[in-house]
Amino acid sequence: MHVKPNVCGTRYRAAGPCSHQPNAGNRHASITALHCSKAMPAETFDLLRLLADASFHSGAALAHELGASPAAVQRALSELEHRGRELARVRGRGYRLLEPYDFLDAAAICAQLGAHAPRFRLELLDACASTNTLLLERARGGAPSGSVIACELQSAGRGRRGTIWQSGLGGSLTFSLLWRFAQGAAGLSGLSLAAGVAVACALASLGVGDIQLKWPNDLLHAGRKLGGILIELHDDGLGSTAAVIGIGLNVRLHTTLRDVIRQAVTDVASISTQVPQRNRLLAVTLIELAQVLDRFAAYGFVPLRQEWTARHAHQGKPVTLSSGDGKTVAGRAVGVAEDGALLVETARGVERFVSGELSLRASDS
Repeated sequence: MHVKPNVCGTRYRAAGPCSHQPNAGNRHASITALHCSKAMPAETFDLLRLLADASFHSGAALAHELGASPAAVQRALSELEHRGRELARVRGRGYRLLEPYDFLDAAAICAQLGAHAPRFRLELLDACASTNTLLLERARGGAPSGSVIACELQSAGRGRRGTIWQSGLGGSLTFSLLWRFAQGAAGLSGLSLAAGVAVACALASLGVGDIQLKWPNDLLHAGRKLGGILIELHDDGLGSTAAVIGIGLNVRLHTTLRDVIRQAVTDVASISTQVPQRNRLLAVTLIELAQVLDRFAAYGFVPLRQEWTARHAHQGKPVTLSSGDGKTVAGRAVGVAEDGALLVETARGVERFVSGELSLRASDS
């Protein structure tokens, strides 16, 4: 697997296709879901890069550039269409994407990071099973704080409570950030909420406003899911903790992807007049995350509590909490505690709930 250095201390890593991991029912696919029987071949990514400018390219030119047979080019073109990338086919002119493809690019991301670039070590992959899984492996191997893995096509991303998340080709931004804390895991209560504040602020700075936060780790717009956060911790045994913060944001959801997602979703393209390029979106989000995580490391969730509450999607509304064993609790969401626990007013008074195996939904009553 070839790795070449890039500017500003980042690095670009081109990866081949990952091994397919079956979709376990996709019960709560919350970023972008695409059922497929195999990983996308590496040569298809090469073809996509040639077509990314949305200009016409003849079949002969594509075959020459790829060093492939015309039949192989046709297979790769069909694979792109299967993955939701629409093509124009015109006799005598060739093939082009109906929309330009917004490839992640290390140099462009580094330029957007500016003075913040030295804080991050960037790794970009064409395809992988899960950026969180990979970065957890890097964390156990001593990867530094600020390590980032972003992926064009994630085939088996993981959500809370064992759910499977899969990302559509170019339709989402999926990445994971490693951040090391001097304290143990017990001192990181509210971290997922803090990350939600950071992402919401990043989106707002790019003109994507009215983002709401659903406890403990979802981003919503008008009640529809825009993104999600998954945090996994690794205790190094010396009192410090490595946190891997996985983030997925819907940028441009293809209509075929919306059809297979079993919940109300939205994307940046639907709620913003100007859709930021994914390179800029990633850089701005990383900068905001670094600033928020510095505050969190020093003071915990307390200074972020008011910001989170101001965006709380269910503040003052009836909610129902469900646990993994089928038990439910109904009440009215009245905010979050200083450690990020959800506060719900029930018939027994105001009760605290930590995330664990609980899921939250709006109540009809």
